[in-house]
Amino acid sequence: MSNTWKLVAKLMNYKEVNSILFVCMGNICRSPSAEAVFRHKMNEKGIVLEVDSAGTTGSHAREKPDHRAQKVGVERGYSFDKIKARKVTVDDFSKFDMVLAMDENNVKELKKVAPDHQQEKIQLFLEYAENFEEVEVPDPYYGGARGFKFVLDLVEDASDGLLKRLA
Repeated sequence: MSNTWKLVAKLMNYKEVNSILFVCMGNICRSPSAEAVFRHKMNEKGIVLEVDSAGTTGSHAREKPDHRAQKVGVERGYSFDKIKARKVTVDDFSKFDMVLAMDENNVKELKKVAPDHQQEKIQLFLEYAENFEEVEVPDPYYGGARGFKFVLDLVEDASDGLLKRLA
């Protein structure tokens, strides 16, 4: 069996997933929200995984998540403590079993960075959503509070769907 097929087989067996990286463009809105929500839901279910988030650009490196993302997240009981923006690195593809992008543009950017033998780790996060038809998590940065709430709705749904597969 080739290394590519071993990786695909491993990813199909969700019980062997030990680490997940959530990725958006700047790592200050969508991916930190996904990290906070997924970590909270994972802890509630007693699932132990390494979870982190990163951006395809480094323009917000070391910044805390956007205050609007934090506000709607904290209102729903999620913690953004210790989350700071960072840029995706080549090492992330060795470190993480799944790399979940918020939109197609970030999938494209991740594929530019990922080694060929680790491209299969990259997926759209909303592939795991069960109650929404959206394929991509929209960027709420230039919008109002409603956009951040919708992002949280999508992230919660996809987190629930992914956790079902991991459990």
